[in-house]
This record gives sequence, C-alpha cells and structure tokens, in this order.
Amino acid sequence: MNWCRDELSGSFEMRPRSSRCQKGCSDFMPTRPRLPRRAEVFPARADRRPAGRPAPGFTLVELLVVIAIIGTLVGLLLPAVQAAREAGRRASCGNNLRQLGLAVSNQEAAQGSIPTWRQELTLAEYPAPPNPFFPVHSFARSPMGPLGRLLPYLEEAALATRFDNRRALIDPLNLPPPFPGGRGNAEVRTPVPLFVCPSTPSGMPDDYNAFLQNFGMPAGVPYPMPRTDYAPLRGIDATLAVCVGLPPVPTSNSLFGAENIATARRVRFREVTDGLSKTLCFIEEAGRQQRWFRGRRVPANAAGGNLLVACFYGDFNTARLTRGLSGATDLDPKQAGCTVINVSNDDNPYAFHAGGAMTVRADGAVALLADSTDNRVYVALVSRDGGESESGE
Repeated sequence: MNWCRDELSGSFEMRPRSSRCQKGCSDFMPTRPRLPRRAEVFPARADRRPAGRPAPGFTLVELLVVIAIIGTLVGLLLPAVQAAREAGRRASCGNNLRQLGLAVSNQEAAQGSIPTWRQELTLAEYPAPPNPFFPVHSFARSPMGPLGRLLPYLEEAALATRFDNRRALIDPLNLPPPFPGGRGNAEVRTPVPLFVCPSTPSGMPDDYNAFLQNFGMPAGVPYPMPRTDYAPLRGIDATLAVCVGLPPVPTSNSLFGAENIATARRVRFREVTDGLSKTLCFIEEAGRQQRWFRGRRVPANAAGGNLLVACFYGDFNTARLTRGLSGATDLDPKQAGCTVINVSNDDNPYAFHAGGAMTVRADGAVALLADSTDNRVYVALVSRDGGESESGE
C-alpha cells in the first residue's frame, strides 16, 4: 500500500502499491518515529541544579584569599627556616674552632710550646739556599703564622710538608709560580675547609697580587691564596686600652703575643697564668679580603679602600691588635671609639652570626662572644697573664 497526500488539504489516503496517486497528490512514506536522545531524557548536571544556585568552582575573591593565606604562611615560616639553617652553620663554625683549640693543645703537648703570632728569622740561621727577598722586606724573614703551623694536628700532615717552616713564607721555595722564581708545590694553594666559617658569604676575594708586587710580581697576575675566617690575637690596640683605663699603648700578652718577634718565639701553657679557660685562642675575623662594616661591604671610597690583604691561613699578619672603634661610619671603619665586636673585620672580632662572633679559648671551649660583651671582660680574655678577675662567663 502507498500513502497519498493531498497537497491542498494535507489529508492522507491509502492506495494499492500498484496504483499511482492522483494529480495534486504526492507519494508519502511516513518516517520512523524518532527516539529521544539521552541528553533530552537525562539533562546535564548543570541543567538539573536548582534555580539560583551558582555553578561549582572558585570565585576570584576565594582565589585571592587562598593566595593571601599561603603568602602569610610562607612569610611566617621563612624566617624560621632561615634561623634553623643559620643555627646549623653556626654550630659548624663552632666545631671548626673547637678543632683548632684541640689542635693547639696537641701541639703544645707534642712540642712543649706553641709558636707566637710571628717569628723573625736571622740571616745566620736561614738555611741554604738563601732567600733572595730576605733583604728586600721584613715579611721575607718570617715563616707561617700559628694557623698554618697547626696543619699537622688537623689531619693535614701531607699539606704541611709542602711548606718549609725553617724558611720564610715569602720565599721562592715555599711559593709556587707565578711568584717570581717560585718553585714551591702548587698544593700550598689548596683550600682547607676547616678554616672557613659556613656563615661567611661565598666569593670573598683572596688575591695576593697587590702585596706580592713588592717582590716583583707583575701587576694584573692573579695569585689567589686559600682564605681563613679565624685569626689568632696579638693583643689590644691603644685605642681599646684607653677605653678600659689602661695606658694608651698596645699590649702583647695574648696567647700568641710576643714583645720581640726575633727572640720571643714560643709560649708555654704554664705562662698562661690567667688560666686556659679564661684566655682566648682564636676569634672570628670573617669575610676577608673584603672589608665589612656592621653587616655591609665597605665602599671603595672609604679610608683605606675596600679590601684587606691578610686572608691566607698561613699569613702571620692575620693576627691583629683589637681596636676600640666608634662604629659611626663605613667611610672610616677605623675611627676610634669604644665599640669592639661586629663593627669591622679589619682588626676586631667579626662574624655573620646574629648577636656576636664565635671564639675558642685555650682549653678548647667554644662560645659566642656577644656584641654587648663588656670591654673589660674582652680585654681580660685577650690577656694570658693580666691577673684580671673577669672571665666572660
């Protein structure tokens, strides 16, 4: 059967399949009923939410609140993390100093005495071959200072053999090229991590070229030497002596002090009549060769410039006379006054720890010397035989 559709009335009429529709009608095949799509039967979740309810997700305000909370937590935790890291670095620094203190005790036990901060050799006792720079500069008559002489007692015996302490440090047989005529072993320029405080900023300058030009070193030829942040004490300067009522002259009665570097070359522990526990052995003078003043770098236009020379652990001139400082301006770091700790690293205890500088005493005890330490206490700790009652405890 066919269905015929009247095009005028729109009605349908069924006819046999063999007959054709009359004029004005057209064949019509009804389509199969369309099934509803799933989306029409089950509308999307968003379409089923009650009217007026907002779409799920973060609004801009909520996102900003979360970011603000995270920022606040980071701001609270970061100082704590930094403080924990610095505490670890300070502990490591103290351990370095403890090793130095124990090495001094072992040295005194093995040799019966310890070397003073500087010794000056005579021409008569100088071994052959002679040092060509001996008559040029007094520094070419002195061997390494106390820190360098401790190498055999710090598990650095192999490095210690690279130096001949019968000869001056400034000697072609002790210094390697490009020092003029240098025949020393290049290993003498090997850094010793024990001599560096972890709290000190990295990248501190260590070039001895400017000083070695006194001995014929060409300008512009780098000559780096391994740094140290620790230093022995020679005594106190006149600028500090007057602050504690002493005569305005330097002292030389520290643990490594000597009135005459040509004759007074050794110190025995029995000469430390103030007591080993009441006498400073090494202090921090961190950050050399860069000059520092109250936590910032000294500018190049400051009096004396912005660099120091003595930073090599074997350099006897790392030993200093502690000065009394005003702490008023970084353009004149050595301006006299009565402040001592953490003002300048030229001659005084200086460190990158909060509140003080690390020290070790002659008995191996390590302690942070606070910025607020009374000058009389500090002066008493420097002297080995001053008879003072202050101990800094």
